[in-house]
Amino acid sequence: MSTFEHAGQQGATTLRTTRPGSDGEHLVQQRMGTTERADRFYADQVLDRLNPRMREFVNRQEMFFLATADRHGACDNTFRAGPPGFLHVLDDATLAYPEYRGNGVHASLGNIEENPQVGILMVDFLRDRIGLHVNGRARSVADDEMRRAHPWLPADQVPGRRALVWVVITVEEAYIHCAKHIPHFQKVPARGHGRPWGTDDFKRKGGDFFGAASEAPERGPFLPPPRPDADAATWRAEAERVLAKAERYAPGEDTGGGGGGGTGSGGAGAESTAGTPPFSGWFSRSASV
Repeated sequence: MSTFEHAGQQGATTLRTTRPGSDGEHLVQQRMGTTERADRFYADQVLDRLNPRMREFVNRQEMFFLATADRHGACDNTFRAGPPGFLHVLDDATLAYPEYRGNGVHASLGNIEENPQVGILMVDFLRDRIGLHVNGRARSVADDEMRRAHPWLPADQVPGRRALVWVVITVEEAYIHCAKHIPHFQKVPARGHGRPWGTDDFKRKGGDFFGAASEAPERGPFLPPPRPDADAATWRAEAERVLAKAERYAPGEDTGGGGGGGTGSGGAGAESTAGTPPFSGWFSRSASV
């Protein structure tokens, strides 16, 4: 959906001059014969700010789903969780949440750097069995800057829940996610020592549940990305150097790289021996570089 535009005020009534939704969804509505039904939803349910009941709903949520996209439109959807109210309502048009210590990839923050449009979905599976969508524009804010502007924000004492940076979202749309297909969950008693916030323990983070890490030796090293200050010939020479180094190692052998499947960091590594298959990971000299 897209943003609202306002023509002005008549008393206390805000006039909408632009029909909510993207051109694409309007086209599909016409094709599917749902334009009239969609217009009722837009008129009844789509707001450009958080009303009091929405703000109360946000303040008790312990999790939400966050959708972002980079400047090319490549999407990422992720999950965020924290104590109730970790998604803070700063005012009726502004939300903020802390980014905790994670895996270091920062996919969402990286996308926001390129494309500030975000979508948040909160779902209450436990009590009301209802959802709330919030779409808007996001920016990252340093923790010290955030606390100067909002000194009432709590300083979490759990090490893994200390804010590395904050994401501030300007609300453009807020609307209901209907209840009819939301399952009803119940909380179970906590087991062990609670949630391992900020842990680097491999097993507590999920281990290699999907088997991706065990396949890493077969994928080979990453080629160096092209640098803005390097011409094609320089980049190709660097790619050839990386591939030549990779071909010296047999797939799956321990090269001192900590099991990551790439070449060792500073170590000599095991040279390929006679009869050993040559390197055959993601990249090879037959690929275009």
